[in-house]
Parts: sequence; structure tokens; C-alpha cells
Amino acid sequence: MTFTIAIDGPAAAGKGTLSRKIAEVYGFHHLDTGLTYRATAKALLDAGLPLDDESAAQRAAAALDLARLDRGELAKHEIGEAASRVAVMPAVRRALVEAQRAFAITEPGAVLDGRDIGTVVCPEAQVKLYVTASPEVRARRRYDEIVSAGAEADFDTVFSDVKKRDERDMGRSDSPLKPAQDAHLLDTSKMGIEAAFQAAKSIIDAALKR
Repeated sequence: MTFTIAIDGPAAAGKGTLSRKIAEVYGFHHLDTGLTYRATAKALLDAGLPLDDESAAQRAAAALDLARLDRGELAKHEIGEAASRVAVMPAVRRALVEAQRAFAITEPGAVLDGRDIGTVVCPEAQVKLYVTASPEVRARRRYDEIVSAGAEADFDTVFSDVKKRDERDMGRSDSPLKPAQDAHLLDTSKMGIEAAFQAAKSIIDAALKR
């Protein structure tokens, strides 16, 4: 039997860094499901297709190779904004959820992070974590990330983007962002990655013993 860890939470809460560390330490496969939406959006942008063409977006989603997602290329801010528009389309979500569920049963285990892993993609996951932080802290992290990459950023604009993204993710009718009822809450507002990892590790180790 495979072991699945579902990690959800809003943008810049630290779930991606935490997920990659968990996967590395436990020898599990990792999928940042947000990259699947970004890759779908990038495919539309590259083809010069409108971001509101649900049929084209669904075809792009169905054609994705999850093994060839380029984190560096897909991390660009404009792709993230485009992805949040594509992610509200039910046809796109259905195509990507099917691919994500197939990934989740990869042996010996898989760590998936995103917005609806514990609630929709992997409701039977052995461990569910909901990683969050205050909007101010998340905006500061995203701002620092952009600046450290050599790009220019305005904190107020980044803060506004974070709040708009939260509203879109939490307010959408299809698979809104929310903690699963049985998810463990990790607030990383005042927590570094090592402290967050140790908190997650105690939960995962207990589940593995069961």
C-alpha cells in the first residue's frame, strides 16, 4: 500500500518548501500541483490562446507530462496570475485531478501540495496538513522571493495580489481552498522551515506507526 501525504494552504505559506523537504527525508515522490495549473496556463500563453478558452485549457491540461514540469520556468509571476484564472475552470480541474490522483498512488509514497489535495484530490490520504500564515507574512515572503531573484517588486502590490489570490481560491465554486475536516493545522507565521518540518514529522511518524 502506498502512503499519501496531502498538504494544502494559501500562496506563500511555505507548503512547497515543507513538502519538498518531507519528500526528500522520507524518500517519497513529490508533486507541486500548482505547477500543473501553471503549466496549463503557460501552454495557452505560448500558443497565443485566450486564458478564458476552457476547451483549449482542458486539452492543454490533459496533454501535460507531470514528469517534465520546470519549476524555475513556471515560477514567473505572470504565469502564476494566468494560472489562477485557468484554475477556476471545472474542465481543467477534472483533467488535472485525474492526473494528480494517479501520481498520488506512486510507490512507496507521495507528497502532493496544493489547494484541494486533502478535500478533493486525495480525501483518503493518510496524513493531511493545512499550512497557513498571515497575509502580511506571506506577502513579505513572496516580495523577498521576487527581489532575491533579481526582479523589481512593490510590497503593496504583492500584498494586494496575495489577498486577491486568497479571495479567488477560497471563493471559487469548484474545489475552494479550505482545510479538510481531519487536517492538522500548521501556522508558519512565526515558524521557520525546520520547526515546521519537525511539527509535520511528528504527525507523519505517528501515522506511519499506525
